[in-house]
Amino acid sequence: NDRRFGRSVSMELEQFATYEDYLDSQVSETDMFYLEDEDLARQLVELGYRGTGDSLKREEFEARKKALRERSTQSASVPKQLASADKDFSQFPFLQALAKREDLIRSGKLTTIIYIRDRNSKGQEVSAYIDYAHRLKTEDFVPYFDRKKKLMPRPSDLSYFNWETQNSTSNSTPNFQVIADSDTGLLFKNKRDRKVINVDPKQPPGDNSNRIELSTEEYLQVVLYDNVDPKQP
Repeated sequence: NDRRFGRSVSMELEQFATYEDYLDSQVSETDMFYLEDEDLARQLVELGYRGTGDSLKREEFEARKKALRERSTQSASVPKQLASADKDFSQFPFLQALAKREDLIRSGKLTTIIYIRDRNSKGQEVSAYIDYAHRLKTEDFVPYFDRKKKLMPRPSDLSYFNWETQNSTSNSTPNFQVIADSDTGLLFKNKRDRKVINVDPKQPPGDNSNRIELSTEEYLQVVLYDNVDPKQP
């Protein structure tokens, strides 16, 4: 049983923002087909009737998550050099906006979706909604801030569209769930505070969110959607 609360389990829990996400991961498509009720499926997982049969109770899950946060805080107490540190972005509004947010993003106080529309190396117009935090975690941003590389849309981003080929993709990340089949258009649900971000410029972006359109010559169009976590100090 001690092993159950060991390092491997702790690492696995990092991918779940909430206890509900943890329960959902153990509900199969077959379960949902027969049960047709998300809450009931979660209750059955919690009771051990679905999933692995050895699911953590809510109190156990929260205790493990708290321990992970404390461990992360201890690690974060050692200051890390920001990729944007000691650089002048006064002539580059987009990079300046990213630099202003880098520390907040890395510390989990802010999540930002970046909308970029530009032309790729083939001259095709492409666009994407990019999870800034996820890119920061999985990429070295020093070349971007040094202007040796240009941050561009990718098919692996939250939502990608090639306006010439009509090719489109969507991918959820550890921070956001893509809701692409909504009557209100493309939506992104923040997995931490469960708030939905509406990227339709004619609609409010949603609770805890702000929409900022940047005036810049670096791209055809750039829009930032900032989502502040009210639970963070």
